[in-house]
Amino acid sequence: MERVKQGDQVVVRKGKDAGKRGRVQRVIPRENRVVVAGANMIKRHTRPNPQAGVAGGIQEREASMDLSKVNPYCSTCDRGVRIGIRVLEDGRKVRICRVCGESLDS
Repeated sequence: MERVKQGDQVVVRKGKDAGKRGRVQRVIPRENRVVVAGANMIKRHTRPNPQAGVAGGIQEREASMDLSKVNPYCSTCDRGVRIGIRVLEDGRKVRICRVCGESLDS
């Protein structure tokens, strides 16, 4: 079971964006990386392409960051937490907060 999934709220722990909260836009499991909305912003110089309707200029977008730099956000604890996995009676696995024991999966 994955620790962080697309659409999860996470808190950045390290780097220039430490403390920022954002939603996971993409997970790249092979490289152990995630793309978090509003964090790790980079500037890309793009050439105009009229056929594709792309205007040239400097565009700002999110870059991927290492998975170890983010923690899932627990709304009950109101902070980034470590997670565990619990098997329910019906056999489903759910991710739980290690601090309060609340389920992170809805």
